[in-house]
Amino acid sequence: MAKKKKLKIAIQGIATSFHEVAAQNYFGSGIESVECLSFHALCESLATKKSDFAVMAIENSIAGSILPNYFLLQDYRFSIVGEVYLPIHMHLLALPGTKLADVKTIESHPMAIRQCNDFLFRLKGVEIRESDDTAVSARKIQEGKLAHTAAIANEHAAKKFGLQILEKRIETNKKNFTRFLILARGNSKVPDSNKASIGFEVLNEVGSLAEALMTFKNNKINLTKIQSIPIIGRPTEYSIHVDLEWKKRKDYDTAMQQVMRQVRNLNILGEYKKGVITIN
Repeated sequence: MAKKKKLKIAIQGIATSFHEVAAQNYFGSGIESVECLSFHALCESLATKKSDFAVMAIENSIAGSILPNYFLLQDYRFSIVGEVYLPIHMHLLALPGTKLADVKTIESHPMAIRQCNDFLFRLKGVEIRESDDTAVSARKIQEGKLAHTAAIANEHAAKKFGLQILEKRIETNKKNFTRFLILARGNSKVPDSNKASIGFEVLNEVGSLAEALMTFKNNKINLTKIQSIPIIGRPTEYSIHVDLEWKKRKDYDTAMQQVMRQVRNLNILGEYKKGVITIN
């Protein structure tokens, strides 16, 4: 009997990164992670069919939106087919036997650093360095036997690379989560979808954006996020990214028909099922 082929999922970072954890939460543990050290490389992996799907972080409850990824969504025109809300627990990792007083450098992904600003601010005489990935920072300590360097990463990275946890849960807010998008090539359809991400432009006139947003309200559509994104080459002009939810599909369809007449360059980035938020 032929062995079932594993799904190839593009992740930002390496094995044990938060992206891989999010991918496993969505697809299950029986996947093949395609490691990408940048979000651009992640998109290229999906675009060139080196992966079947991609998992992309889009916002964090402490650090906020990852604006460059909105530009990538616009450029690559992938379909958003799902989302994952992952609780994020940040730990400070170092070689076994290291004490906090020994640490001279702390390294991690910029978003991880931002999520731990309060803890890092209290440290004196410690250099903070940005890296491509939380797990990469942990691996670097193991491979280089870096006695005076610590990494901000998760418990999976600590176990994989044989590091000790110097400080647990150093994130600024303990109810910390990151929202990840599940991306696919082409115009993929998700049955029983109840959430969508769209982008559009409005005229630079008083009330033009408010008119479009009121259309959603009048059709019982819940707006969960509104994000303005600068339009490159057109100063003072913005594209509006909106996440919205509905209880009745016909309300969403009616609202979209009306909004199409009120805005310019409407783009449906994806229609999918709303993710579940579980904080622990």
